[in-house]
Amino acid sequence: MLNSAVQLVLNLTDTWFIGRISTDAMAAMGAVHFLAIVFLLALGGVGLAVQAFVAQAYGARRSLQASSSTWHGLWSTMLLAPAFLAIAYSGPALLRPFGLPEVVADLAAEWWMPRLLGGPLAVALWAISGFFNGLGRARVTLLVMVVVACANAALNEILIFRLGFGIAGSAWATTVSMAIGVVLGMAIFLSPALQQPYRTRLTWRPKVRQLRRVLSIGIATGLFPAVDLVAISLFQLMQVRLGSVQGAATQIVMMLTSIAYLPAIGIAMAGTTLVGQSIGAGDKHWAQRLGDTVVVIAALYMGAVGAAIALGGPWLVPIFTDASHPGAQEVIALALSIVWIAGAYQTFDALNLAAAFCLRGAGDVRVPTVLLLVLAWAGFVPLAHMLSFAPGEGWVDFLPQFGWGTRGGWWVFLVYIVLLGAMMLWRWRSGSWKRASLT
Repeated sequence: MLNSAVQLVLNLTDTWFIGRISTDAMAAMGAVHFLAIVFLLALGGVGLAVQAFVAQAYGARRSLQASSSTWHGLWSTMLLAPAFLAIAYSGPALLRPFGLPEVVADLAAEWWMPRLLGGPLAVALWAISGFFNGLGRARVTLLVMVVVACANAALNEILIFRLGFGIAGSAWATTVSMAIGVVLGMAIFLSPALQQPYRTRLTWRPKVRQLRRVLSIGIATGLFPAVDLVAISLFQLMQVRLGSVQGAATQIVMMLTSIAYLPAIGIAMAGTTLVGQSIGAGDKHWAQRLGDTVVVIAALYMGAVGAAIALGGPWLVPIFTDASHPGAQEVIALALSIVWIAGAYQTFDALNLAAAFCLRGAGDVRVPTVLLLVLAWAGFVPLAHMLSFAPGEGWVDFLPQFGWGTRGGWWVFLVYIVLLGAMMLWRWRSGSWKRASLT
């Protein structure tokens, strides 16, 4: 949980610095923040999958397999690096179909390229962190992420304001800080202390069969949250299309909700480790009990934080705006009206996250991904478009358009998360995951 709390600090730091640039810059970040994460997850699931492989190997007392799985995650990252490079230089073309305001689109493109160039570094950092988390050594990951967070804050100040890079400076700050994290993480991974139990310097040779397995499970692992986030990124792009004020307000509220969901992801990742270790040890009944406990803890945490965010909105929202910027007061007013909607769905988002991560620990990722795909694309995206846009404002004309604006879109978001949480909880409680396997 502490590791994810550090990621929370990273997000809030970037949001605070960009909020000092302009309302348009905040809207630009809102337009591409989740879209960038979509590509990171879609290609970077190989890094996320490492934790489940390591946890099951650790539970089965197969120490060499634990380090070998980490190396295969890193090899897979290298294979996917050219794809990240192509996406990094395709930012303007990717954003053009969404009809964003010109100034916002230009700022978004400035941020996009340096952020996606750092994609392989982010995935490598996930793989290295997955090794330590899978072993239950979360303190090592915490150390690495604290260094990353401190470097990111310092680099934001230097690159954005002192060197005049603007919004691109924030993206470069993230990329460089990730590189620092990878170097530190690899130094610990290859240190003498890990040689005797895990032989981390001797298990680096790639094996085609294991590489295919990591890619197969990894891509499915990444696609699950990517399917969810591509829908959310389209939702944010809809709000930015409505205007800079709507886009900036939505981005601020999204970042405030990260106070709830990022630490909860830390809790959920513990579920991945505990479920994986229990299955590796041959005790699926204990895995069920541990997973149930993780779901309850996450729901209690996110429910409480969601209420606090809603109640504390009048104090929290203005932190991320500069009152001297044009439109700042309109951004604050709109954000305060939607932060209550965001606070209301946090408990259900906890059910979604905790159950999904526990399913990941069991290797059950394909069916949840399909279920999520149907709910996101047959329900959330078209309904958000219908309620957000008035006739003539949207991307397509064949859907009804009711013109409820940003508030209408956020009400659809609430319904989507409630249904998604219920669906993931049902999948976990059904026990179907007990037939899945990572081997």
